[in-house]
Amino acid sequence: MFPERLRALRRGQKITLKELAQALNEHLGPDEKPNTPSQIGNWERGIRTPSYIEARKLAEFFDVSMDYLCGKTERDEHDLAKMFFSNQDLLFDNTVLTSQDRYEIFQLINGYLQGRSHRNETDTFYGKQEQLNLKF
Repeated sequence: MFPERLRALRRGQKITLKELAQALNEHLGPDEKPNTPSQIGNWERGIRTPSYIEARKLAEFFDVSMDYLCGKTERDEHDLAKMFFSNQDLLFDNTVLTSQDRYEIFQLINGYLQGRSHRNETDTFYGKQEQLNLKF
């Protein structure tokens, strides 16, 4: 499962083996050897298995969990509520959200989800609108 997930993640971001190797090599530890495109290609083909450290670097690079990358879970889920209250920087359109932004967006999402249970499909905002006559 790992080789397929790695290949899908890399191809999904439209990056080459060389580009991925370069990205993984940006923050090498003191005893770490640089990654090579052929090494990553061997991981994708299932010929070799990366170390825990390499797998963790891949998961961090692709912003997925280790469980997802290794095939333990089908989906990679993130709880937005936990993200809003974490210490991680949250970005929207390459702009870091302030703590006030995070709180207000959380309130908007929370209000929407709570209100959703009180609406039914025929009682939507658009269902109540008059049809505009654009013929003059």
